[in-house]
Amino acid sequence: MSAYNGIPATELTSAAWQKSQRSNSRGSCVEMAKLPDGSIAVRNSRFPGGPALVYTQAEIDALILGAKDGDFDNFLS
Repeated sequence: MSAYNGIPATELTSAAWQKSQRSNSRGSCVEMAKLPDGSIAVRNSRFPGGPALVYTQAEIDALILGAKDGDFDNFLS
């Protein structure tokens, strides 16, 4: 099976979902999982069976490195 954007996360049966240690006690966080083809799936931890977005490794690298550089600090409350 090929993963695609909007795939129900429950269909990603081999995914080992990982949540940030910064996730709050109400579960408001996203979870990520590396898929067998090297892509990365992202889902809402409050709706674990809902749709997952699928990104390439390069796209995730750009997001994480941009966050580390402070590119998204204007979104912090």
